[in-house]
Amino acid sequence: MCDDFSAHNTEKSSEIRWYEAAPDTPRRALRRVIRLRGSPAAAHGKPVLIRRESPSDAAVIRAITDAAFAPAPAPAELPTGQVPTGQITAEAWLVDELRGSPAWLPALSLVATTPGGDVIGHVLCTRAHVGEAPVLALGPLSVRPDRQRHGAGSALVHAVLGAAEALGEPLVALLGDPGYYHRFGFRLSAGYQITPPEPEWHAHFQVRALTACAPSLRGAFTYPDPFNRLP
Repeated sequence: MCDDFSAHNTEKSSEIRWYEAAPDTPRRALRRVIRLRGSPAAAHGKPVLIRRESPSDAAVIRAITDAAFAPAPAPAELPTGQVPTGQITAEAWLVDELRGSPAWLPALSLVATTPGGDVIGHVLCTRAHVGEAPVLALGPLSVRPDRQRHGAGSALVHAVLGAAEALGEPLVALLGDPGYYHRFGFRLSAGYQITPPEPEWHAHFQVRALTACAPSLRGAFTYPDPFNRLP
């Protein structure tokens, strides 16, 4: 059996993307993390395969992330640690920063491909904490614009949650629309006595408890450092 966690998806589903603003999102929260949401469902699904990111995927992941969140193409490279000044999206910058940080978990950086092998999407979970206990933060999640609203985002979320479960991780957290993420098993963190980094996030901060989640796992959630340095 190969090491990659693979999945196939043709379901009708909503796409998922990050966005920079919402009417109920505090400005200071936007500097810390970019919220996740769902968008209208597609009429038809398309075949999607999921595998782990390989070293050769970094450039295409950056391009897909930029294409998903910026209308203009971004330059191919930005030195790690340099805050972008209009050349690259915050989401693409964040992926590069996370990849070079101690929070990076190679087994939980997944790409979606067509049956022919073209990379069309990306998702990752990185090391976060509840108190001192290691947990996971989900995001960013990006899908190439021409393949959005065809199930690739849903397939990526299901795959990364399955991979986290197989690795014995206790839970995954994100900031997003509860009405959308309920379908993936996410619930508001308050029900688990887990507090978000910002008090204003309580209505949208969610966790997905996995099999290894112990009842004693509770406390304040902390994102990996690159999230705190979002431009």
